[in-house]
Amino acid sequence: MKTLKALLVNGSPRAKGCTFTALRELKKTLEAEGIEVELIHVGHRDVRGCIACRKCQATGKCVFDDVVNEVAPKLAEADAFVIGAPVYFSSPAGGAISFMDRLFFSTLGTDKTMKVGASVVTCRRGGNTASFDVLNKYFTMTGMPVASSQYWNMVYGGSAEEVQKDAEGLQTMRTLGRNMAFMMKSFQLGRKSLGLPEKEAAIFTSFHR
Repeated sequence: MKTLKALLVNGSPRAKGCTFTALRELKKTLEAEGIEVELIHVGHRDVRGCIACRKCQATGKCVFDDVVNEVAPKLAEADAFVIGAPVYFSSPAGGAISFMDRLFFSTLGTDKTMKVGASVVTCRRGGNTASFDVLNKYFTMTGMPVASSQYWNMVYGGSAEEVQKDAEGLQTMRTLGRNMAFMMKSFQLGRKSLGLPEKEAAIFTSFHR
């Protein structure tokens, strides 16, 4: 069987901050489970939002040729995808949202069925659960099962040093990693013995007055 791959994306502007600290704990756990992991930083990049021009439907890539197009092939190859983001005003950081909007819109033609999806959020005090809900919706509309943990996938702290003291949060990351690895391995076996679920042609219902 092929080596399973997980792609972890740090959507924080800070390369080594709270989000990185959580993702690093997840990365170590996945690697201990035999998963090949790539952790990339996109939160510091200049990523504009999606303009719904739909050029990607014709070209297969986003019209804005930046980090989104760099990551798209990695998403296609990965067996699992994780987006990590800090909380800004009770929502994921704007750069992470712009990145996810464009990545998932421009890769609607990439079959993501049974790729494991997970989001990781960080905050000093409040807004984690609202941000967690926002990020999970990218997965639930694209056939990606969402990996859970012993608690919502979040850590608390205003700095990397404080996150390192969040024993429960870091344990949540380790549990998430083990659960993700189990799902990835199980889906790999399922694909081999059962195949992927049958798909109907997409139906789009629009209502007009």
